[in-house]
Amino acid sequence: MSNASLNDAELAAHLAETAGKLLLQVRAANLFADKALGKAGDATANQFLVHAIRSARPNDGLLSEEMKDDGERLKQHRVWIVDPVDGTREYGEGRTDWAVHVALAIDGVATIGAVALPGLGLVMRTDRPASLPQPGKPLRMVVSRTRPAKEAVDVAQKLGAELVPMGSSGAKAMAILRGDADIYLHSGGQYEWDSAAPVAVAQAHGLHCSRIDGSTLKYNNKDVYMPDLLIARREHAVTVLSLLREMRL
Repeated sequence: MSNASLNDAELAAHLAETAGKLLLQVRAANLFADKALGKAGDATANQFLVHAIRSARPNDGLLSEEMKDDGERLKQHRVWIVDPVDGTREYGEGRTDWAVHVALAIDGVATIGAVALPGLGLVMRTDRPASLPQPGKPLRMVVSRTRPAKEAVDVAQKLGAELVPMGSSGAKAMAILRGDADIYLHSGGQYEWDSAAPVAVAQAHGLHCSRIDGSTLKYNNKDVYMPDLLIARREHAVTVLSLLREMRL
């Protein structure tokens, strides 16, 4: 079966999974040191994803972290947004908290997508939502391994939540679906490719996804910088957004 014959969700999952396998092969070859491995992985996965998407969906727009943006996507209603290796440092260090993101934004909404966690042998996808595990006690909040956001640390303290350091933003978001975390709050700045696929998958599983002021996440903007993000169970999101409002007053 050709990629062109797959529906959008099937295509996203297939491409994310295949790119993940390629990345594992590159790492297993043991030809590169940490930083060089990250660059080699990025280049390999990006080349595969770009060629595959342009072949399967030639009329759609495309935005990739590892590809020069010519702005043509801004004319399109359907735009694929990919991150070939989300968590390049973790990938280069031989960890499992890295991901491959493949998303389709339709009219600015992250609608369809898949997040592959190759180190764990998992692909989370919008067309196969699963029941959420029970929330943790105490609550667990995933934060950056290297630069936890001040807002996240402050909210965690008010909630009595444990901080769970983790690499990739995709790995953080999927940790909630896997039952390893309850809240993902980030305010240190990201780009559209960091969150499009995780948001699409998280929303398909019933999670709340928004900016930290509660506003809607919009994709395929001219400026692809995204300042902040909240992904959480809906019952926790209400509390977190309320605490954030109080902190801003």
